[in-house]
Amino acid sequence: MSQKPADWTTGAEAIVYQECAACSRLQYFRRSFCVACGAQDPVEKRASGAGTVYAASLVCRAATPETRAHVPYNIVLVDTSEGFRMMAHGDNDLSIGDKVTARFVPFAGRLVPYFEKVG
Repeated sequence: MSQKPADWTTGAEAIVYQECAACSRLQYFRRSFCVACGAQDPVEKRASGAGTVYAASLVCRAATPETRAHVPYNIVLVDTSEGFRMMAHGDNDLSIGDKVTARFVPFAGRLVPYFEKVG
């Protein structure tokens, strides 16, 4: 069995998604099967980090003591250039439709994807 590519959930500076070999459906967050057709072992691919903001929500009240130092922070939904949607952190001034690119920053003791405006 081949080793799965590392991504931000394991501390690496990468976003990994899956594509079903049977139906071509893309999915974010690893699963052992395709959520659309049930085929086993979707192919894992590394995302470019490019995308467009679909939604943004500025968090002004800390959910936990660990996140208090980061308030205010922006949670964004990004439609990636590969075709899947993901939730991540982003610049506080991001708006719907902004073109963005990912980098990785520490947040509450973990490395997380963080989107910023292109250009």
